[in-house]
Amino acid sequence: MSRINNEIPLEDYSVLMSVYHREKREYLTESIKSMVEQSHPPYQFVLVKDGPLTPELDEVIDDFNKQYPDLFSIVSLAENRGIGDAANAGLSECKCELIVKMDADDISRKDRCELQIREFQLDGELDIIGSQLVEFDGDISNITAVREVPTAHDDIVKFAKRRSPFNNQTVVYKKSTVLSAGGYSGLKRCEDYDLFIRLLHNGAKSKNIDEGLVYFRLNSDAYARRGTLKNTSAVIKSRYDAMKIGFSSPLDFIIAVLGQLFIAILPNRLKNWLYIKFLRG
Repeated sequence: MSRINNEIPLEDYSVLMSVYHREKREYLTESIKSMVEQSHPPYQFVLVKDGPLTPELDEVIDDFNKQYPDLFSIVSLAENRGIGDAANAGLSECKCELIVKMDADDISRKDRCELQIREFQLDGELDIIGSQLVEFDGDISNITAVREVPTAHDDIVKFAKRRSPFNNQTVVYKKSTVLSAGGYSGLKRCEDYDLFIRLLHNGAKSKNIDEGLVYFRLNSDAYARRGTLKNTSAVIKSRYDAMKIGFSSPLDFIIAVLGQLFIAILPNRLKNWLYIKFLRG
């Protein structure tokens, strides 16, 4: 156990991150640095190489591993298998019950883990907790929007019937709860939403902290990519699966699908405007 200000003992946690060859060296460096320099530092950092990486990315990982020789557990996959499979490979290597998910190009606020781990200790029944997500373009000071999600459990469950109730870049969850739900599925997109639905459907208790604890790196066409055929197909499949297990209703499914199809047919500039104007804070 480690302590914050020598007053409140905080539980140890593992960080889980996957990296693939298209990540940028400087972004990966910033992301890892934001985690190892947390006010409540991790006990373990599980980093999954999702297929062979570039020499530059390998160098970043090697440098951090040398700097923190007892912190990192490196998992190397022979080929790129996608976010869900990479997360499952890393889950089995996590030594702690609490797992902090982190993307390889985002930046965590310095007190992110302290605040989230504290919530688990204040409420031992919590299974998953997230936060609001701050989106930025280029420099972290150039904030473009905030993706706001419900904070209370009942509101999260209601929201989840049509949209993702967590910012997946911000979640911390219990390893045992995720494994009992079957871990990540084979979906190549929407794998996080699929997991969240199964967790909530199984009775997992949830919460979102009403603060932006993670900075999400966004560029001008990021919203537009969410209207692609592949993404639209994945959204429809994940919403159908949620209806099939009885989590959401046929009406929820129809509304979610119509909304996604509407987004898909819009011109890219209008997609960007719509997301920022109506779907972001």
